[in-house]
Amino acid sequence: MSNNSYTIEKKEKYAQINLKDEKLDSHISPSLKSELVVLNSEGFKNIIIDLTDTRYCDSSGLSAILVANRLCKNSGGTFVLTGLQRSVMKLISISQLDTILNIAPTVSEAVDLLFMEEIERDTDKQA
Repeated sequence: MSNNSYTIEKKEKYAQINLKDEKLDSHISPSLKSELVVLNSEGFKNIIIDLTDTRYCDSSGLSAILVANRLCKNSGGTFVLTGLQRSVMKLISISQLDTILNIAPTVSEAVDLLFMEEIERDTDKQA
């Protein structure tokens, strides 16, 4: 699944969205939010958004990120943001979202974090 602004890879345990645009703003956010809702309704409770190519994010972009976080949390999953450029990380820090979001430097570390959280949830269920 893809459009000009992002691609979506569906894996067994998670979905990965790769933003291909330099800006996560009001031109992309509405369709991204719709995609997130669709992925969640398809049973994807773990989502990674890779912002490696993104150098700018505005309030509508932050809103899409928060939608992803809430959908994953409400379905008992994990949301991870990865590949943050300095300017995007600064906005997330200023907004104090770095305290509530899972942020990993690379996609592989994001995947590791997802699997760790999954194992923890399974362990908690058995305890």
